[in-house]
Order: sequence, then structure tokens, then C-alpha cells
Amino acid sequence: MKKKMISMLLTAAMTTVVLTGCGGAGTEKTQTTAPEQTDGAAEAQAEETAPAGGEKYGVVLKTLSSEFWQSAQKGAEEKAAELGVEVEVLAANSEDDVEGQMNVFETMIQSGEYVGFAVAPLSDSNLVNTIVEANEKGYLVADIDERVNDENLTAAGGSLVSFVTTDNEFVGKTAGEYIASLLSAGDEVAIIEGKAGATSGEKRKAGCQAAFEAAGLNIVDSQPADWDKTKAYDLATNLISKNENLKAIYCCNDTMAMGAQEAVQNSGKDIIVVGTDGNSDAIESVKAGNLTATVAQDPAGVAARSLELLVKAHQNGEKPGEVAIIEEFVDPILITQDEN
Repeated sequence: MKKKMISMLLTAAMTTVVLTGCGGAGTEKTQTTAPEQTDGAAEAQAEETAPAGGEKYGVVLKTLSSEFWQSAQKGAEEKAAELGVEVEVLAANSEDDVEGQMNVFETMIQSGEYVGFAVAPLSDSNLVNTIVEANEKGYLVADIDERVNDENLTAAGGSLVSFVTTDNEFVGKTAGEYIASLLSAGDEVAIIEGKAGATSGEKRKAGCQAAFEAAGLNIVDSQPADWDKTKAYDLATNLISKNENLKAIYCCNDTMAMGAQEAVQNSGKDIIVVGTDGNSDAIESVKAGNLTATVAQDPAGVAARSLELLVKAHQNGEKPGEVAIIEEFVDPILITQDEN
């Protein structure tokens, strides 16, 4: 593939949708415009909603061994400093450690040190019971990046104050459409999924699959590699061996994309590989003309906004089950190369 210059093809945008809380009578979408205020009224409102300071919030992430979640940690810590509150960020040992993550969260709840929690579940169900436990003790919980199963959470008596994430279906769609623009109808493509049951990965897969189908591409396989580089390498090696005419592979994160790209290089074939997250090693690989593209996210911004909404809800005296769920989605940025 020719050496090209890196470019950002999309501009990050945020859209806010307000939904009724879990115990509400229905679903409501609203868009509001703040009324004009005098300087005195604005100052009074700022004093009313500003964090009191001194509170300690707990943040439970998926893992701290990946660049993506390290960025999320930094975003939460910087936002806490800006808001004048304290935050402690903990995580599971790995993205397979669903029980370990639950135990971390439960220990934080039992400690009584925190006034609220923001969590990034490893799956849509592994923290449901622990969120309910936190709610029963009066704690608000914000959801970061990975959507908790609403039906299961509501049935168990739990609720969330907010959910902030990248629009993961649009992430997959962005990657799929870019790949399709480089290929022709009928060309063979494959998808390397994340961890089975992880909502973010499932949505990325769905978005990419829809884009492939719309372009008339032939999806020869779609399998999970559990967000793991080695598993993705092995899976890509097998895909290349079994599908002689394979033209492209979409991977639901950059860690897997780097493994798939290594398999492509070892095969000696010219196969497009596109990843997701915008990790620094993936961006460097794009610059070097190896990885074809990555769809970047803003994990620091997602975690920061989640904490900000949690702090505001706590400061306003909102209670679990009585607060409207705020959903915010951040569009991705496709990082690719321009022709010289």
C-alpha cells in the first residue's frame, strides 16, 4: 500500500438524549434551550449546581492494562481535579475477569468511602446485581462506555444516572463504509469481533456488517477474539489460510487489529486491516503504511463526562430510581491516509 499522509476525516461531535428513568411511566426525548439569564441569575445557578468539593467518587473500569482504559482513567482524574472532588479509579485484572471486576466494585460499595460510582462493565450483565446493591445503599451509578442490559437492570430493581459512550454502531459503520470504498461488490471480507456478549463489540460488528452488506461485499466469516492480540493473530492467520481471495478484515479494537495486521504481513498478501480505538501504536502503524486505518474514540472524554454527570446528580440531591437517565454519544474519528 502506498505511503500516504495521515488525516482526520470526521470531527468529533456529541449528541445528548434525555430519557425517563427506569421507574418512569414511559420514554421521553427532549431538547431544551437555556433561557437568557442576567449575570446574577447565572452566578446563582452556577453556585447551585457546582460541586461542593470534598466528595470521593469510585470509578471501576474494565482494565488498566490497555492504553484505551489508561486514557479513560486520566480523563476521570483530570475531571475530578477540575471539579474539586476526589476520585479513585480501580479495574479488573483483565477484560476476561468479569467476577474480579464485580468483586472490586462490591468492595468499594462496602467500604463506605464513596458518595457515588461510575462503572464500565465488562459485559452487559456482570455488574447488574452490584449496581442494584449500590442503589439499595443510596448510591447513584453512572455507566461508562459498555451499556448495561436495561431490561435486566430494571427487573432487578436497579437504575443508572447516565450512560456516556461512543456511538459504537456508527464506529463499525464508519469502518465498514471506508473499507467498502476501497473494494468492489462481491469482494471477500471478514470481521474479528470483541468478546461475545460485550455490547460495544456487538454494536461495532453490527454497524460494519450492515455497511458491508449495503456495499454488496461477501462476508466470509465473523468470529470473536476476546479483544486479545494473540487470539486475533491466530484467527486472522486461519481466515487468510481458508479464504484465498480475502480482501479486508475489520477488527473491533486496535489490539486485535495489530495482531491481524501481523498475520497479514506474515502471509505476504495485500489485505486491508482496519481497527478501532485510535491507540498510539495503531496510529503509528497507519503512518507507516501498515494498518490501513483506525476509528478513533475519546475514552478520556467519555470517562470525564460520565464523572461530571454523576457529580452533578449527587450535588443536586438526586436519588437512585428517581433521576432521568442521560445518554450522550460521541461520534468517532476515522484516521486514515491521503494519497501523496
